Amino acid sequence: MRNRIEALRNLFSSKNLDGYITIDEKNMHYLTGFLGGSILLIPQEQESVLFVFGVNFEAAKLQTQNARVELVRTGEDSVKKIAEEINGLKLRRVGFDSLKASTYLNTKELLKETELESAEDMVWTLRKVKDENELASMKRAAELTSLGMKEASETVRAGLTEREVAAEIEYVMRKSGSDGVAFDTLLSSGPNSAFPHGGCGDRIIKEGDLVVVDIGAKFQGYCNDLTRTFMVGKPSLKQSKIYEAVAKAQDMALKKIKAGCEAKEVDRVAREQIEKAGYGEYFVHSLGHGVGLDIHEPPTLGPVSKDILASGNVVTVEPGIYLSVFGGVRIEDTVLVLEEEAKKLLEYPIFSSV
Repeated sequence: MRNRIEALRNLFSSKNLDGYITIDEKNMHYLTGFLGGSILLIPQEQESVLFVFGVNFEAAKLQTQNARVELVRTGEDSVKKIAEEINGLKLRRVGFDSLKASTYLNTKELLKETELESAEDMVWTLRKVKDENELASMKRAAELTSLGMKEASETVRAGLTEREVAAEIEYVMRKSGSDGVAFDTLLSSGPNSAFPHGGCGDRIIKEGDLVVVDIGAKFQGYCNDLTRTFMVGKPSLKQSKIYEAVAKAQDMALKKIKAGCEAKEVDRVAREQIEKAGYGEYFVHSLGHGVGLDIHEPPTLGPVSKDILASGNVVTVEPGIYLSVFGGVRIEDTVLVLEEEAKKLLEYPIFSSV
């Protein structure tokens, strides 16, 4: 964690900042190894300080790395405490990641001699590139997610509700070692599969349905994201055509990805393939997004993205086609960007029917 804090110090010192504060819990976790802090202050020269409420104080003392842990007692104001720390250190220009308007105004009022500057991108600059420890956790999350998808392939069938199948998937992932789900399980069948984020409900799966299963396990705080679309029974010609178009679009996009590539170009390759198949207007979302401690992170693979992919980025590749009433198809994998290629965190089969 020290290397991460030092790397952040190098970034903010280059912007003539002499301190940095974060209240984003994932950023605090990334920088100190502890999830549950209130505010983290990183001065340029002095020791970093993590302010923690009593409910998390003992755990923070055991788990926090490279920062002093300070208790925020009941009735105390954590903003006031960090302002006192900044004033005591005479920090004149302090960056921050994200502050509510009320918190910003209160902090600004308490820091008469200090200029506050929004600098959210600094931590993202670091978090976008995963190190070996992060990748190990993400690969384990991928393995756990694949066990959930295997359960889906064995459980999806006519007569069960979407909610019943989702429950079995989540049980298997948790029993196998997942910290929990990276996001609410999406399991949409029949007409519901035409909604990209359709959730899961009490609809009974029927013969002939398309069933979109979008799941993710977490391991040591890191997420995975995997989608497969199942066809219950023998697929129709139209279902097969849509499925093949989506699979081809993903394959083309995966072949395009490498370090230095413009993210919007990866999206373009997939989008053009779906347009050639005649379904361009039905691909209604961006191709993908970064994954890490959050399920949606930079960089973004989309038509207006300004991101340039770098070795160590982890992103999803998830083209889809969604036809109202008829249903939808999405295929998604989480991949690591390398110098000359993209590598799936875990190879998992693409199914056609169950």
